[in-house]
Amino acid sequence: ISLGGPGVDCHCQHESGAAVLQLQFLINEGALVTACADDTLHLWNLRQRRPAILHSLKFNRERITFCHLPFQSKWLYVGTERGNTHIVNIESFVLSGYVIMWNKAIELSTKTHPGPVVHLSDSPKDEGKKKGKNPLKKKKDWVPIKAAKMFYHETILCGLSMEGYLIPIFLASLSLFLRPFTHEAFVVFSGGLSYDKAGRRPTLTIMHGKAITVLEMDYPIVEFIVLCETPYLNEVQEPYAVVVLLEKDFVVVDLTQSNFPIFENPYPMDIHESPVTCTAYFADCPPDIIPVLYSIGAKHKKTGYSHKEWPVGGGIWTVGSQTYPEIIITGHADGSIKFWDATAITLQMLYKLKTSKVFEKPKTGEVGRSVELVEEDPYAVQMITWCPQSRIFCVVGISAHVILYRFSKYDANTTITSLEVRLQCEMEDVISPSDTENTPCFSDPSGHSPQLHSPRSNTPDSVRDSIPCLKVKDRMIRMPPGYQAELVLQLLWVDGEPPQQITSLDLNSAYGLLALGNCNGLAVVDYLQKTVLLCMSTVELYGSSDPFQRLTRSPRKNRQSTSDFCMRGLSNFYSDSKKRIRTSYQSLTELSDNQVSLDLERSKSPTSDHVNGHCTSPTSQPCAPGRARVPGGPEGARLARRGPGRPPFRKAQSAACMEVSLPVSSLTEESRENSFSRSRSSSVSSIDRETKEAVTTVQFAESYGRKSDTLPTPCLWVGTSLGLVLIIPISIPMDEQERQEDPVTVAPTGTVLMLKGSVLRFGFLDCGGALIQNPYEMWRDQHAPEDPDRPRKRKLVNFSPSSSQEASGDGHLAVVCSERQAKVFLMPSQACLYMHNITESSFVLRADIVSVCNSVCLACFCANGHIMTLSLPSLRPLLDISYLPLTDMRIARTFCFTNGGQALYLCSPTEIQRITYSQEMCDNLQEMLGELFTPIETPEAQNRGFLKGFFGGNAQTFDREELFGEAAAGKASRSLAQHIPGHGGMEGMKAAAGGAVGELARARIALDERGQRLGELEERTALMMSSAETFSKHAHEVMLKCKDKKWYQF
Repeated sequence: ISLGGPGVDCHCQHESGAAVLQLQFLINEGALVTACADDTLHLWNLRQRRPAILHSLKFNRERITFCHLPFQSKWLYVGTERGNTHIVNIESFVLSGYVIMWNKAIELSTKTHPGPVVHLSDSPKDEGKKKGKNPLKKKKDWVPIKAAKMFYHETILCGLSMEGYLIPIFLASLSLFLRPFTHEAFVVFSGGLSYDKAGRRPTLTIMHGKAITVLEMDYPIVEFIVLCETPYLNEVQEPYAVVVLLEKDFVVVDLTQSNFPIFENPYPMDIHESPVTCTAYFADCPPDIIPVLYSIGAKHKKTGYSHKEWPVGGGIWTVGSQTYPEIIITGHADGSIKFWDATAITLQMLYKLKTSKVFEKPKTGEVGRSVELVEEDPYAVQMITWCPQSRIFCVVGISAHVILYRFSKYDANTTITSLEVRLQCEMEDVISPSDTENTPCFSDPSGHSPQLHSPRSNTPDSVRDSIPCLKVKDRMIRMPPGYQAELVLQLLWVDGEPPQQITSLDLNSAYGLLALGNCNGLAVVDYLQKTVLLCMSTVELYGSSDPFQRLTRSPRKNRQSTSDFCMRGLSNFYSDSKKRIRTSYQSLTELSDNQVSLDLERSKSPTSDHVNGHCTSPTSQPCAPGRARVPGGPEGARLARRGPGRPPFRKAQSAACMEVSLPVSSLTEESRENSFSRSRSSSVSSIDRETKEAVTTVQFAESYGRKSDTLPTPCLWVGTSLGLVLIIPISIPMDEQERQEDPVTVAPTGTVLMLKGSVLRFGFLDCGGALIQNPYEMWRDQHAPEDPDRPRKRKLVNFSPSSSQEASGDGHLAVVCSERQAKVFLMPSQACLYMHNITESSFVLRADIVSVCNSVCLACFCANGHIMTLSLPSLRPLLDISYLPLTDMRIARTFCFTNGGQALYLCSPTEIQRITYSQEMCDNLQEMLGELFTPIETPEAQNRGFLKGFFGGNAQTFDREELFGEAAAGKASRSLAQHIPGHGGMEGMKAAAGGAVGELARARIALDERGQRLGELEERTALMMSSAETFSKHAHEVMLKCKDKKWYQF
């Protein structure tokens, strides 16, 4: 990874995949030498936008331990494990015949092998000297050297591995040790302190004169270098910074200030500071949003940073022809939110928000809270919804809570409003006729997890009811500028059962409404009036239009309190040992939770997942805890309603916990197919079935709630895990004053559309195929000083009676995408115009309706790794390519599309991978890469004064070509190292050229060369003829001149 100025970074990888041991820059020449663990040296060309390998040199006999390249030298010194030092010509990248053998670099009295080469450096005073350090010998024991450095006054400072000693070795007389400047010397080293033991934080020690400063680092130190004003070692070194590479960070220390502060890092090094749990990608944002977020984020920066500019400023960052801003939002396991500037190909953090500040910290004496927060991630972010125009931001947490934020440039002292929603499916209380045969699944759930106690009662047997998982701060809070919490919505415990995690969320700033759903039902909240408008189970939303005949199941005799809901940490979810995903799409063979065997049959729609977080469906979060089947009763096994809670980030078991029985006479053939695909068993009476149906997606839009509607009105589209779509009309007062006072009416009408698989995404087009944007409210700062002449009013876009009448002429098109298929409906008639089965052998993980090249398409990412795009509204396949097999749950959780033909996902715990499927973006990508190498003028070396030259001797520059060149040293043995041409230079092109094309090219080159030689021969012949004619002419003139002269006239 090459890092330059802010926004300049480049990632290169060796094809072999070997670890990189050392880097050596060819200073101000645009090249880099890398030494790898497979004993290969690579020469990279940094002068092009995409760095490429020019040459490679593979050592066959010896292992590389250290490399050294002097400034403005073409000879690279390579130390090996055997103690030898080889010389490589950088220009041709071949070995020289000159080798410094280990037995020539030791004293005559030494009879043992000195060990591998650990350091090489030039003598600053005498360039003819080469100082190589091998392990020192002390009595009869070897003391390995960890590090060594030669300074301009020819002092070598060696760091030993025993007792942390630093030993100065003076190679010159005491008179040469006098410093020509008044500043005190710097000595910088890592480790070596007496308290460096296991568990201690790694340290960097800076000795400046008699002062010693010890800097503690967060991660182990890999390497560090000191930045100086001059690259010449024989001049006075004036260090100004120390660059420290840590295992998970990059730190630069300012040496010009007494307290040694660090520079503020402009690179995105801390994206994995806490594990990333969800992502959101927004392209073509309002142009003013990035400067505003950056200015607010800059005010929140920590104190103690250096006031100087970042010292690493190489390269040039360009955006090419792309002009629209892009923002990436990441949610983390600790509840933090980070906004990143992703314009072009850069990634720079703009603003950070901590959602945990909204809640009270649990007190040690509070039994219920302390038990509930045993695990470490109760604030983990599961879902993000953002309206860039109104700057309203919503966060869904793992503890079944939603936080609504508004943006303000001013700080404010406010109280956070908290709404509690009791969202529970009451259909569970229906008792089947076979209740006498009920067998409880778990005799004592407390054996698997700690028993929770209600904070309202100290009795251990009390059942938690009507309380949230977290406690919101109920006092006045000072909020800094930026995103400020306005409303917190929490789902409550019901009869000792924890609230199910939220599976879908949407907000509309023009309507002032927020909708959320889980596997229990749907809730609609008016965040302007701070009231709950609707809270109903999914079955109740259908009313008399329910297309399914749902069977009840046997109840449990007594309800057990569970505590696994808010307990499972997300850090385990990201451990590599538990992130292998199950890719079987037809059946789920193993399911275990708290050492209880679970055996559930998969439905045709793959919507249940493994207990360890392995994904088999993208529909939603966990809908119900795991169940065990135990023998009992003549009808076979029965399912208990709930067992211990599931870990976070479980998917909704859309069909695996549903039983659907359809009357044959009342439904179409397609309905029968949907029913069959969701049936878990051919025998309806084999076991009791659940009646749960998860809400997998919700979206506000101006649409038609009924077939008889003539004008579009605000509606809420609801998609479920059974492939059903409900359209709920909403009546909203138009006047601003009435909107603040009069109630909003939400009336489900029972309108139902059907698809295969869980519904994932909605989209709306006009009859011309253009994307209809949702209405929104323009941003206004609620905490800005009021102006009496200009009263503060809401400014709505695309939300007025006139716009509705204009759009009512021909209706509009509704695009619905599920796990299996996509359909386009004509509204308000609800007629299906187009249908396409996306996949049969797999299922869709993510689907989005995006704009690409001035057109609209449906982009899908399937579990088998295929990325597919469909044209809209015709649903014709445009692209189907196998890109990335789903091998990790992380990919399924973080994959998302955006406008412009782009997408991203978290390819590792520390890396975000951006991809594009747009040719226009690919053509512009080369311009957006920027330049890594920007040539600058090399500083001139100081002139040697008369006194320095007189007292310092007459050492002259040593011509190493005479010593290492082929004429003097000869050629190295071919078996010692193998030269491999790279693909980035001329030699790589010559090696790659082959076959008929290569032969033809070589023949053409030879023909051109022959023509050039013939032309040169013709020119020489013409020149000789001209010379002959001139000679003949002069000879004739001489003959005529001497013709009539007598002999005595000469």
